[in-house]
Amino acid sequence: MDPVKAKETVFSGLIASGWLTAALAMRMIVDHYLSHVASLGSPGVDELRWLKPVRPGNSLSLRVSIVETRRSQTKPDRGIVGSLVEVLNQDHEIVISWKGMNMLQCRNASADHL
Repeated sequence: MDPVKAKETVFSGLIASGWLTAALAMRMIVDHYLSHVASLGSPGVDELRWLKPVRPGNSLSLRVSIVETRRSQTKPDRGIVGSLVEVLNQDHEIVISWKGMNMLQCRNASADHL
């Protein structure tokens, strides 16, 4: 938290914790992406990467790209949505990314697709 000493580190200044950045991203996901009606949670995330430091004053935005959709083979009333989550800074640089899976309640359990 000391800006003078932080200049002597490998990051050459103050940065936010990577886990704080991930928590902020999760807040954006919950508020603006996940269905408050159909979301059933997540079995986990893969390939979590901190790509660039987040610094005081940075403005962050979220980009979610759907990479897979499928119906659960064991529970046909549920669908699985795979996504690539990217958090970008004000310069549109990706600062953190991960691949996530989401379980969703399906509208029609007998349909052949999501």
